Amino acid sequence: MTFVGARPISRHDTLRHRFATLLDVETADDAETLKKYSRDTSIFERTPKIVVYPKNADDVSAVLHYVHEAKMHGDKISVAARSAGTDMSGGDLTDSVSLVFTKYMNHIGEITDDFAVTEPGVYYRDFEKATLAHKGEILPSFPASREICALGGMINNNSGGELTLQYGKTNRYIRELDVVLSDGSRATLHPLSANELKVKEAQQSLEGSIYREIHELITNNAEEIEKARPTVAKNSAGYALWNVYDKKQNTFDLTQLIAGSQGTLAFVTKAKMGLVHKEPHRAMLVVFLSDIGILPEIVHRVLKFNPESFESYDDQTFKLAVRFIPQIIGHFGIVQMIKLGIAFVPEMMMVLFGGVPKLVLMAEFAAETPHDALFQAEAAQRALHGLAMRARIAKSETQAAKYWTIRRESFALLRKNLKGLYASPFIDDIVVHPDDYPTFLPELNKLLANYNLIYTIAGHAGEGNFHIIPLMDLNKPESKKAILELQPKVYELVAKYHGSIDGEHNDGIIRTPYLRIMFGDKMCEIFAQVKKIFDPLNILNPGKKVGGTIADIERSILKR
Repeated sequence: MTFVGARPISRHDTLRHRFATLLDVETADDAETLKKYSRDTSIFERTPKIVVYPKNADDVSAVLHYVHEAKMHGDKISVAARSAGTDMSGGDLTDSVSLVFTKYMNHIGEITDDFAVTEPGVYYRDFEKATLAHKGEILPSFPASREICALGGMINNNSGGELTLQYGKTNRYIRELDVVLSDGSRATLHPLSANELKVKEAQQSLEGSIYREIHELITNNAEEIEKARPTVAKNSAGYALWNVYDKKQNTFDLTQLIAGSQGTLAFVTKAKMGLVHKEPHRAMLVVFLSDIGILPEIVHRVLKFNPESFESYDDQTFKLAVRFIPQIIGHFGIVQMIKLGIAFVPEMMMVLFGGVPKLVLMAEFAAETPHDALFQAEAAQRALHGLAMRARIAKSETQAAKYWTIRRESFALLRKNLKGLYASPFIDDIVVHPDDYPTFLPELNKLLANYNLIYTIAGHAGEGNFHIIPLMDLNKPESKKAILELQPKVYELVAKYHGSIDGEHNDGIIRTPYLRIMFGDKMCEIFAQVKKIFDPLNILNPGKKVGGTIADIERSILKR
């Protein structure tokens, strides 16, 4: 591949013409394509000037080298990486160059008993199918959007999901990353020993300066960084500087900064991801709760039996699911549709006779045999004896599938089925300590009640991670007003309880302006230094993680 030096773009020029002239990459700038990539699953819209489909790491390198040179010559240009477009924070949206990986960089490489190699455009559903076919392994950090998300997004959001309680988030499974840096140079990142770090720091390149300056930044601000380390179970807010230096292993690992960075520090072109063996059998304990005051006690008692997942959804989600039963079961095969339809009869009766619980909890136990899984679920059920709640064991796959379908489909139900209202994720990913449920949740509901919103709450009860999805008409001025007023109030409440404003959905457009509420001025200044070290010209996905403003939120809210 050849490259010709950049020059400023004149008013008679177009980005596509420049890219076609200088770079051997596939591009598009027709209205339909630009509209397609102007949206994700957030409340935002930003229309790119051009969409680029890289076929390999060489293409990515050439694009970033060109943009770097153009920026040096004064062009106003930047690049955002995009995989499947399932981001709920607007993190993959841009009004400049959108680099889309799913079209060509979607290959799965070597699969072993311990890891699998993947390109960022691989859909998780295809990745899991391949790893399961090998020897029954999975990457367990998949999010609820597992059927439509891709690996690049999982890495860059540091995704988590229903199995994170037992297995942790995506960063735990990163073994090695091939990346392209902001100047177009390439690097391979993995944990380094002290001697290996010295070798890297001696290099006279952008990679070398990154290692030197990040090492110095972490060393000089060790106390501040450690103080900022979130104490809740999940976090994707800010840059995870506290994870770079592993004292136990005595390693320095920049992959831990790339994880969750939303493509603001480097673009991933290949990843080696660790795998775990998937236990073949499961049993589910379902708890129906009307008094959230005892929720911490339920969580503590159930966690002693090591559930693989511990999820929840509220009464609004429950009622919504019953209302849209045909849509929920409609994408299953005819036999499964009939089974699920029958299985939902008790839920329909609850709604009819007013017996809907305030919260439904689902604790699933995994084991090598059906007997062992059921034994764990029944033991956890017995441990709840004496508490004011109802509990049952889902004794078949169909019964368990019913609860999982409600939990996994709640956001999609909101998005697809309520005309005139739009599922609006803007306070959608908060995390607190489970012990704080009895005081935090009433305070949260009191805040929400001031805005007359229709909303559902679902989440990961075992980890204190809640997804609040309001329904709003974004064309109404009062909706925008509610978003801008309610966000800081909710985040201040979360900060009061020493939680995280985003556990797995990341900062993007929607939360970047509020990171100071969670981390304070000093830590946000350190985040800005990280960005400048990796990306001195602010080329990679600007305005996300660092530099975003409330004005960015206002100008980008989708008009429907």
